[in-house]
Amino acid sequence: MKDALLTIENLSVSFQMGKRTTRAVENVSLFLQKGETLGIVGESGSGKTVTAMSILRLLPGSAVYPSGAICFNGKNCLTIPDDDIREIRGNRISVIFQQPMTSLNPLHRIGKQVKEILFLHQDISHAEADKKALSWLERVGLKNPATKLSSFPHQLSGGERQRVMIAMALINEPDILIADEPTTALDVTVQAQILDLIRDLQKELGMAILFITHDLGIIKRIADRVAVMKDGQIVETNVPDIIFNSPSHPYTKHLINSEPKGKPDPVDDRDETLIDVSHLKVFFPIQKGILRRTVDYVRAVNDISFTLKKGRTLGIVGESGSGKTTAGFAILKLNRSTGKILLGKNSLNDLDKNKIRELRKRMQIIFQDPFGSLNPRMSVAEIIGEGLSIHNPGITPKDEEEKIIVVMEKVGLDPETRDRYPNEFSGGQHQRIAIARALILKPEFMVLDEPTSSLDRSVQFQVLELLKSLQKEFHLTYIFISHDLKVVKSLCHDIIVMKDGVIVESGPSEKIFSHPEQEYTRQLIATAFH
Repeated sequence: MKDALLTIENLSVSFQMGKRTTRAVENVSLFLQKGETLGIVGESGSGKTVTAMSILRLLPGSAVYPSGAICFNGKNCLTIPDDDIREIRGNRISVIFQQPMTSLNPLHRIGKQVKEILFLHQDISHAEADKKALSWLERVGLKNPATKLSSFPHQLSGGERQRVMIAMALINEPDILIADEPTTALDVTVQAQILDLIRDLQKELGMAILFITHDLGIIKRIADRVAVMKDGQIVETNVPDIIFNSPSHPYTKHLINSEPKGKPDPVDDRDETLIDVSHLKVFFPIQKGILRRTVDYVRAVNDISFTLKKGRTLGIVGESGSGKTTAGFAILKLNRSTGKILLGKNSLNDLDKNKIRELRKRMQIIFQDPFGSLNPRMSVAEIIGEGLSIHNPGITPKDEEEKIIVVMEKVGLDPETRDRYPNEFSGGQHQRIAIARALILKPEFMVLDEPTSSLDRSVQFQVLELLKSLQKEFHLTYIFISHDLKVVKSLCHDIIVMKDGVIVESGPSEKIFSHPEQEYTRQLIATAFH
């Protein structure tokens, strides 16, 4: 388009691995006008992120561009010198990356990383940079921003890290913001705040946004136009009203119909209790001074109690930093806690490390970041089979391989791919690998920490159906930690709502969703189903 701020014309992107060439994007054409929000949706591996990262030449060295041009400010971003593209990055065009933990430097404090982008593009003093960094952390809704400036990334929750990434992307007030799944790690209330913040800044700065997400609800609310991608191509582009009410392409219809729906499978109330938690507390010390004396505690989980019967799913919901994940880790004895945790008749708090290790195969975890939890130097077979070799040291290689093949088929993975490495799989496949790794030990109990948050809707639907079928087949018990209440409603029999480390409301899923008693719960539900 003639007056467009950014134009992508017939872009094709391939990756060369030795003699093998893989085409990721084919003849994509898009335009972005000043002040406009263009949403890009599609399944994992459809080419959304590859297209967006090509704009700033952020793809690895194996990427080649057989055809096309990306024009910004009268220049082709694919051919301008490196110095010119570096001047544009983070200044004229900024990016909010999908994985905040891997995008932030684990060795540097948050304050240093936020200010670094200011020093790169602005002539600014350290005092001014401190003030501006603090101001932006406040604007993106980070609690206690002054203390967070001196924190390291691992000391922040997933949602807090994402807010830091948003502040870093917006601090230089860019012309274009590329938002790659910017609200993936955020709970629904903070998600709404961030979207409102981005829209307010867009109006204030006249900023254009390229918004990549698998959440169709967000696209419906924020986008002016929507482009649907499949297998590296644009299959449909239109305004949200037409896309959602009268989609023309079968794939668009498939995406829209993949929204989480239905209820959890019925269970027998006579089943015995598997997990019994009483007065669970997890406090983290706040240390100050040269001697690092403890001056106070962060009460991450503050005296919570609940029970969970066999074969049921308990959903734990609440805002980022509410203590959901900390509680899940504590139940698995992955962090220190006080109180009583019973797995069947075993009191986990009374067992030493060796006894806990013996129980590990009965309880497993699926982590929030599927790719980050997989060792990139191990093949899929080695990753899935690692637990077997630890808990069954006498197993033969043949028996181990047979079990790996069976469990891969069970979770919908092709066993022929077992010798490949994690980087050769999509996000949905990473999650299936993580589920297979946990399932191969035949556990009774699994903690699922945001297992579908990074997946697009159609893959998310498949994973949820997989979890339901596995639960039914093996009588599994789940604790499902999530900020996505639509997913929780479709999977969980019971719900705990947490805020500031305490339980504010709990009960059967149907009761919580139909008749919430607490204002905080009502606010969460209203925001999620808006």
